[in-house]
Amino acid sequence: MTIENITPKINGRSASEMDKLAVNKLQNFSASEADNIMAMLDSRGKGLSAANVTEKRKQFGLNEIQHEKAPAWYVQLFQAFLNPFIAVLIILAIVSFITDVMIAAPADKSYKTVIVVGVMISLSSLLRFWQEFTSNKAAEELKSMVKTTATVLRNEGEIKEIDIRQLVPGDIVHLSAGDMIPADCRVIQSKDLFVSQAMLTGESLPLEKREHPIGDATDRSPLELENICFMGTNVVSGTASAIVVNTGNATYFGSIGKAITGKRTETSFDKGVNKVSWLLIRFMLVMVPLVFLVNGFTKGNWFEALLFGISVAVGLTPEMLPMIVTANLAKGAKNMSKRKVIVKRLNAIQNIGAMDILCTDKTGTLTMDKIVLERHLNVFGDEDDEVMKWAYLNSFHQTGLKNLLDVAVLEHAEIHSCVNADEHFKKIDEIPFDFQRRRMSVILEEKNGKHLLICKGAVEEMLELCSHAFDPGEDKQLHIENDKIVPMDAAMRKIILDTSRKLNEEGLRVLLIAIKEDDKRPLTYSVANESNMVLTGFIGFLDPAKPSAKPAIEGLHKLGVEIKVLTGDNEIVTRKICKDVGIPVQSILLGKDIEFLSDGELTEQLDKTSILAKLSPIQKSRIVKLLQAKGHTVGFMGDGINDAAALRDADVGISVDTAVDIAKESADIILLEKDLMVLRKGVIYGRRTFGNIIKYIKMTASSNYGNMFSMLGASAFLPFLPMLPIQLLVQNLLYDLSQISIPWDSMDEDFIEKPQKWDARGISKFMLYIGPISSTFDYATFFVMFFFFKANSPSHQSLFQSGWFIEGLLSQTLIVHMIRTRKIPFVQSWAAAPVVALTSLIMIIGIALPFSPLAPALKLQALPLSYFPWLIGILLSYCVLTQVIKNWFISKFNQWL
Repeated sequence: MTIENITPKINGRSASEMDKLAVNKLQNFSASEADNIMAMLDSRGKGLSAANVTEKRKQFGLNEIQHEKAPAWYVQLFQAFLNPFIAVLIILAIVSFITDVMIAAPADKSYKTVIVVGVMISLSSLLRFWQEFTSNKAAEELKSMVKTTATVLRNEGEIKEIDIRQLVPGDIVHLSAGDMIPADCRVIQSKDLFVSQAMLTGESLPLEKREHPIGDATDRSPLELENICFMGTNVVSGTASAIVVNTGNATYFGSIGKAITGKRTETSFDKGVNKVSWLLIRFMLVMVPLVFLVNGFTKGNWFEALLFGISVAVGLTPEMLPMIVTANLAKGAKNMSKRKVIVKRLNAIQNIGAMDILCTDKTGTLTMDKIVLERHLNVFGDEDDEVMKWAYLNSFHQTGLKNLLDVAVLEHAEIHSCVNADEHFKKIDEIPFDFQRRRMSVILEEKNGKHLLICKGAVEEMLELCSHAFDPGEDKQLHIENDKIVPMDAAMRKIILDTSRKLNEEGLRVLLIAIKEDDKRPLTYSVANESNMVLTGFIGFLDPAKPSAKPAIEGLHKLGVEIKVLTGDNEIVTRKICKDVGIPVQSILLGKDIEFLSDGELTEQLDKTSILAKLSPIQKSRIVKLLQAKGHTVGFMGDGINDAAALRDADVGISVDTAVDIAKESADIILLEKDLMVLRKGVIYGRRTFGNIIKYIKMTASSNYGNMFSMLGASAFLPFLPMLPIQLLVQNLLYDLSQISIPWDSMDEDFIEKPQKWDARGISKFMLYIGPISSTFDYATFFVMFFFFKANSPSHQSLFQSGWFIEGLLSQTLIVHMIRTRKIPFVQSWAAAPVVALTSLIMIIGIALPFSPLAPALKLQALPLSYFPWLIGILLSYCVLTQVIKNWFISKFNQWL
């Protein structure tokens, strides 16, 4: 499998090919002069005319991204009924309507089966529809509240504020701090322009954008082109004029948007529930005809055998499964919402519990998404407060662009009072920052009248301008005359470069601080004065790890969830953060290397790689799919445009409420707080919810399997039906009602500790070993009723059926408590109060029915008191044997739920 064949097709071409077309176009514009771009786009410096705009809009359409919209309500309602069990129940309801109503004698017409099955179908499907409909509606309402505008030049220099959807290629737009880039643009004029591309790359620091053509543009990734601004990114500072080159789906953002529309791939939940559903349906398709034939041949009444067969089919069909699944998921969604986890798609709850690999971005998830001053070292690499004070004076007094690094320095307000920045020093001049010099200086006047130049900038450029360095010794004050000054010789230069390299390896962005003191002189300071300076030391910046990240990751590891970091950021910073938060750094793969790996080679590498850096959106999606192909249930957490495709392809896509719209659209779960600790709670609730679903399936499957053995044996040797269709239906309805409380049940801790997945083979194995236990005691009941109570002829069938009705219902209800835990029920583990209350109530109702006024309608009769000691003995024996078999099963297969 290659990138091309794992990405969706768009108009006959893969998303990766569309990506390449957009990339090539951007590279060509990046390499061209502004005049040539104007000519290519049929544009002018004073803006497009109204006629040009109309013509271009016809050609290129509106400037909006193709995105997936929620289907109409009636489509969502129809989809809620698309479930294999619902289909079986609908067929049974139709057959029952034909046999019980249409062709039945007037006195025998009965709507009971049709009504019961119809209620089950409606409750299950409508609950699912309502949950997903309201989630989608809320998301659409949020999006409709946001409208973005752009400042555009049109009609011979007229400046207008317009909806960004009205932009066309060739438009001239003005950009300033706070603006969102409205389309893919080529910068044609700029001043101190910084743009944040975090939503595309994950890089926390903004990038400089300039107007100069780039000669080697075709050899670079489009995201590395300094004169191209991308739709969806935003201006942090500075101003610029730019020409729109791509709009709508033709933008780089648009190429990603197209890759995430269309049918979603099947998730772990979808595959699992379908396997289990068809396992149970195949079992039913074998057993029901068998019961029908045995009864037809032994009793000779084929119509009665058909009615009995339909009742058995209803009893065998876990008709409550869709409802129990949906009720569990809805209950889980409600609980998770209280813990800042919003579930958009109910199936995602099981997927988050089954997740064994979490792929996450770095910025804001593992880190605080905020630049802080992490280190301040002298030239020998020792922590030195004096260096931080010099940096503070520089940032405090500058009037030019204050970037995130300056803000990080100025947050150390305690330094202000230490150095008396505004009392002891008076600013008299400034040499502004520019991108050729990569440094800036302020000139301050000290109280003694001397002038002090403080310069900060990039390591290589600053080293060239420093002739000496401070050896501060033990002195940590701003006493220039007291600090020893040493020459900047080769040895000192090596020390500084080595220290800088080590800081870079720790993931820090490093600047040098240097000073130069002069006697009072005319204010004719220029770039030339930034020479022969004295180097004071280093300041290092970092987007630090969140305090909660390390315990959250430890918690996820304990839950069996492996963490892989997929980021567009660089590998050095990512390695540092992973080390800080406790993610083992086995090896690192870069996006440029991944391009040359086949799927087989990459899959092999993924097993031993925890950091994948400098990734493109398509690469993230490819990695998710390869992990899924290996049998993993993959969660992906991200909030940027570059994460949207991977969010959609993952078994569970996780985003945050502050994410870009396209990421929230693609996600299944939205966190109200971008914190892995919140996600860890979501994993626990996912597993608890899934455990309760599995309880119902295993209880029902084993019980139904045992009942079929009982039905077959009883049908073969009894001269009457072992239970009437109406009795079977009521027993099944009561049992189903006892299951409604399962969503409120708890799970044993050992179940929560590891990822849980659907296992159809495990369920069939469970049926084969546990199902016959109930049959054993059904046959014991048959023996007691047939020989001790002499209910062995058609005239006494009501007594026989009443005895089996109670024993069958009570044994089915007791199995809830026996199966729900690995431990000994009522001794080592108690069910939640709602489960105990409801199962107890159903058992009481079951015992009371043969004695109630409803008994004649159900053709039941009161049982002699001597029956109940036998019943107690049978049920106690049943519980003991089930526990013995359970212990054996766990020791042999090392599984239960």
